[in-house]
Amino acid sequence: MIKEIEIALLPEQVNIYNSLEKAVAQAIRIPREKINFISILKRSIDARKAKVLIRLKVKVYTLESHPTEEISSENKYKYVQNADPIIIVGSGPAGLFAALRLLELGLKPIIIERGKDIHLRKYDIADLNREQKVNPDSNYCFGEGGAGTYSDGKLYTRSTKRGDLNDILQKLVSHGASCDILIDAHPHIGTDKLPSIISNIRETIINHGGEFYFERKIVDFLIKDSNIKGVIDQSGSIYEGKSVILATGHSARDIYELLNSKEILIEAKPFALGIRIEHPQQIIDSIQYHSKSRGQFLPAATYQLVTQVEGKGVFSFCMCPGGIIVPAATEEGQIVVNGMSNSRRNSPYANAGMVVSVELSDLQAYQSHGALAGLKFQEDIEKAAFNVSGNGQIAPAQRMTDFINSKVSANLNSSSYVPGLVSASVHEILPSFIAKRLQQAFVVFDDKMKGYLTQEANIVGVESRTSSPVRIPRNPETLQHIQIKNLYPCGEGAGYAGGIISSALDGVAVAEKIRK
Repeated sequence: MIKEIEIALLPEQVNIYNSLEKAVAQAIRIPREKINFISILKRSIDARKAKVLIRLKVKVYTLESHPTEEISSENKYKYVQNADPIIIVGSGPAGLFAALRLLELGLKPIIIERGKDIHLRKYDIADLNREQKVNPDSNYCFGEGGAGTYSDGKLYTRSTKRGDLNDILQKLVSHGASCDILIDAHPHIGTDKLPSIISNIRETIINHGGEFYFERKIVDFLIKDSNIKGVIDQSGSIYEGKSVILATGHSARDIYELLNSKEILIEAKPFALGIRIEHPQQIIDSIQYHSKSRGQFLPAATYQLVTQVEGKGVFSFCMCPGGIIVPAATEEGQIVVNGMSNSRRNSPYANAGMVVSVELSDLQAYQSHGALAGLKFQEDIEKAAFNVSGNGQIAPAQRMTDFINSKVSANLNSSSYVPGLVSASVHEILPSFIAKRLQQAFVVFDDKMKGYLTQEANIVGVESRTSSPVRIPRNPETLQHIQIKNLYPCGEGAGYAGGIISSALDGVAVAEKIRK
C-alpha cells in the first residue's frame, strides 16, 4: 500500500524518525512494523495557536510496497557550441534560467554581464560594507547571480501558474541547493550557499557550449529595420545573435535611459517605496511563537503584513528572519538599503522592507520625465537620504516609536547594518504621503502582532528598489517587444516578475517562445 496523508507533530518530534513513524502508524491505523518507508512531501509551520506545530504531507510505503520516488536526474542539456546564438544581457535568475532552458532546447546562450563573477564580486561587496566604496558595476545589485544572490535566496512565489515551479527548484537542487527547498512551504537557500550554486550553473552553461562574458556593460543596441541584431559593450565589442533577451534587473537605470534615448517604447509603472525596519529577532519570535524563547527546534520566525491606508497598500517586503541590513546603492551619492540572511538565519536581528504603493498619480511633479518619472522619483529620495546622513553609506534612522511621533531619536538601537546608522528624521527624506501612511500602518500592524510597535526597533532609510518603476512592453503572445522584433524584455527589470522564482519562470517562458 502507498498512501499520502497529512499529520501534525511538535517541533521536537519532526527530526526523530521513531516519532514520525509512530504518528503515521496511528494516522493510517496500522502497526508500526508494517511501515517500510516514509517520504516527506511538504513541510510547514503552523503557529496559529499557542502550541506551535509542524504540518507534514507524507507518502507512506507499507511492507508490500517499495519507494519509487523519482530522484531528479541531471537535466538533458544539449551541446550547443555551433547552434544559433541567443544574446542574454544580465546573469540574474531570469538570464540564468533562460540560458539553461535554451541549452535544453538546443540553442546557444551567450550571457553578457556588466558586473564581475561571483568570486570577485564578493570583494567589491566587502569594500562597500567596510570602506563604503560603491563600484557602480559590481555591488549588491550588479554582478553574477543578480540582486537575488544577496537577499537570502527566498524562493516562495505566488506565480505558480506561470510555469513549472518544481522544474526551477529541481534545477537549483541539481546545482547544489539543499533538497529541503523541494518540501518547505517557504523555501530559502541562504546568501552563504547561493554563490556556489550560481557558479555551478555557469559551469553547466559553459560546459555545454554556451558563453559567459563579465565586466561587459552594454551601451548600445544593433537595430536594423526594427529588428535587433545584437548589442555593443563599453569597449565597442559587438555581440550578434538571433534574438536578444534583456534581463538586466530593476536597478539597471542606464538601460532604461538607453531605451528611452533610442525611442524604444518603455512606460512608467506603479511600484513601492519606504523603509527597512529592524527588530531584535527575539521579539518577532515571541510574537509569532507565543513564547519567550523559540527553542532549538524552530527556525527564526518570519512575518508578512499588509493593510490599506487611505486607499494605498502598505506591506512588508523581503522579510529576512535572522538577517542583516545591507547597503544596496549602485552609485555614489545614494543611500539604498536591502536585507539578506544566511542559510542558518542565525543573526540576532530580523528585518523587513516596509513599503507604500506608489501609483502614477503620485508622480505628477515628475511628469516631464515621461516613462522615467518613477525612476527619477526613486533617485531623488535616495539622494535625499544620502544628503541627510552626509557620510558614505551611513544610513539615516529613527527608533520606531520616535518615527511614529515624528521625533528625531536621541540615540538608536544596535543594528546589523555594517556601515552604521545616524539619527535623523526619516520624515525629511520620504514624501509625506509615504511617511504618514507608514505611521498609521505601524499602529495597525501592532494590533495584528502585539509588541511589533516598539522602541527596540529601528526604522532605516530607504528601501527604494522593491521593483522596477519602468515596464518594457511586450506582446503577451510572443513575449517580444511590441516595437522591436527579436528583443525579449524579461524578468524584474522588464516589469514582469518580482523575485527569484518568478524571474526564473519568466526566463524559461521567454526561452521557449524564442525556440518556437
